[in-house]
Amino acid sequence: MAKKFPVNPQHPERVCWGCDIYCPAESLNCGNGSERTQHPAELFGPDWLDWGKDYETAAPGPDAAAPPNTQILR
Repeated sequence: MAKKFPVNPQHPERVCWGCDIYCPAESLNCGNGSERTQHPAELFGPDWLDWGKDYETAAPGPDAAAPPNTQILR
């Protein structure tokens, strides 16, 4: 079973977040390269988990253009 992913860890710079092992930054075990994978909070800020929650999926209305003909000719 996969480990529970921490939303906002206290010191994300100390760990590689590339897989479920969560190796220390100085001793990577997965062979995933020589650099550690950053936590999303380091890249996108502490509110990274809320991104996209306000996205509205609006259904196309009657004014929407008809999709192009995708018929395959043989």
